[in-house]
Amino acid sequence: MTRLHPVERLGADGSRRRRADTVAGEEPLEIRVGGSPYAVTMRTPGADFDLVAGFLVSEGVVGRREDLASIAYGPGVDADGRASYNVVDVTLAAGVTAPDPSLERHVYTSSSCGICGTSSIEAVSRTSRFDVAADGLRVGLAELLALPDRLREGQRVFARTGGVHAAGLFVLGSDGVARLVCLREDVGRHNAVDKVLGWALREGRLPLTGHLLQVSGRASFELVQKACMAGVPLLAAVSAPSTLAVELAVEAGLTLVAFSRGDSANVYARGDRVAA
Repeated sequence: MTRLHPVERLGADGSRRRRADTVAGEEPLEIRVGGSPYAVTMRTPGADFDLVAGFLVSEGVVGRREDLASIAYGPGVDADGRASYNVVDVTLAAGVTAPDPSLERHVYTSSSCGICGTSSIEAVSRTSRFDVAADGLRVGLAELLALPDRLREGQRVFARTGGVHAAGLFVLGSDGVARLVCLREDVGRHNAVDKVLGWALREGRLPLTGHLLQVSGRASFELVQKACMAGVPLLAAVSAPSTLAVELAVEAGLTLVAFSRGDSANVYARGDRVAA
């Protein structure tokens, strides 16, 4: 979602010009599980059900489509009395364990941080139900280096605002070509990833064996963790990784690629999956 806002453009030559600028939307979203508040995140409205489903995958609450009984917008109105669509309530299927109340986010999750609302350090590191290390994915370097441009071609909101991150899910075919199956954008890079993973969950595609996840920014710990929780064997970023991201990738057996741009890339973990 985008909005037009008036802006005054100032030039080094002393010029001043008023015009309308397209700005990326950012609003709070309250996530409820079984009617009980669980987390609040700042996000770009759109694909909200995917975002919530992906968030619950990242939290280890769900791992397959059948774990969700229903997902719907909850009550909530804006200042004008209209439905705000800023509350999403999830009902888990029978037999699915509800989130531990002790792990409830005690502060909101900002658009820049997907784990800063976690109530304990121990809750930051989750255990995936999928064995990422066993994935036999192997991709050619040229194909891997082509992903950022393919991602950029689909970034419609970024083209209009310059203010959102993107995540693209690619599946490697038998011909060695990686084909885009889902792309999502958001002011928060972790939200963009959650939207992609939530789409995959709702489509019944988890675990994401043989898939590649390309992101437009840096590779943080939380993004590596999210990839592992969904069974993605390779995460590629156009910018730098963090030390914790590298450590987790090595431990989990996930291929971590960063500085993937132009004609080169750095592989920090499981480089055997990339064929030069």
